[in-house]
Amino acid sequence: MPIPFTCPHCGLETTVADQYAGQSGPCSRCGKPVTIPGAPAMPGAAFPPPRPASKAPIWIIVLAVALGVMLLCGGVMVALLLPAVQAAREAARQAQCRNNLKQIGLALLNYESANQRFPPAIFTDEKGKPRKSWRVEILPYIEEQSLYERYDQKQPWDSPQNRALGNIPLTIFRCPSDPGGPAAATETNYVRIVGKDTIGGMPNEAVGTRDITDGSSNTIMLVEVSGLGINWEEPRDVTVDAFMDLVAKSASQGRRSPHVRGFQALMADGSVHFINNSIDPKTLRSLLLRNTGEPKSMAAF
Repeated sequence: MPIPFTCPHCGLETTVADQYAGQSGPCSRCGKPVTIPGAPAMPGAAFPPPRPASKAPIWIIVLAVALGVMLLCGGVMVALLLPAVQAAREAARQAQCRNNLKQIGLALLNYESANQRFPPAIFTDEKGKPRKSWRVEILPYIEEQSLYERYDQKQPWDSPQNRALGNIPLTIFRCPSDPGGPAAATETNYVRIVGKDTIGGMPNEAVGTRDITDGSSNTIMLVEVSGLGINWEEPRDVTVDAFMDLVAKSASQGRRSPHVRGFQALMADGSVHFINNSIDPKTLRSLLLRNTGEPKSMAAF
């Protein structure tokens, strides 16, 4: 049975096996001689010192500290790398948006080559009611011939049969940077500039390359926007003044384009340029019109 005893010199309390009763030895703390109570002491005998405490908790603490340092360093690295990762992803999305515009531009140019005119931005019926959008008209030129054949040309765009086609998402008409959710999957980010002296023109007005007297490489045919809620099938676009107002608000209040700081524009020659929201309004208006007679160039953008 273990024998409890207390060192008379330093007060250390401990226990030893009863086989060491009556023996003497140095205290494990102060080193002074002590005698275990019990049987008569045997000269020269010693009892084993108390076993040292296990060092396992120390290693656990060391490992915990090391793990904490690793997690902290990992968090710092993630915080440092996250902006770069996000920038790389946005660059990839912007490149895809640019490719969408190039494909649409190629379709419009092929249409113009076959018909000597670009399609009107808006087709109306004899009563002036919107019947078809230019996006529907170029479906055969973007490998959507079967979808085009299902469109009833005699009915308005929002008739039940035609409206059902508008519920089919077409990724070519949507910028991948647009934050809209699933409900926005059938909306478009690409709109024509319409109105007097634009390439989109007035309803049913078909403008050809020869009508662009300011030069096709210096005249905007198509722009990207965000948040207007335009279905890709819907015959709705933006006027010069409306778009300039969007750009002005983007520069002062926040973006109305899927991209930060500016928007991408498709020129009449099929090239695509990124234009900053801070562009001079007079310059922007000149780029949106086809026959201002003013010298202009996209070399600065």
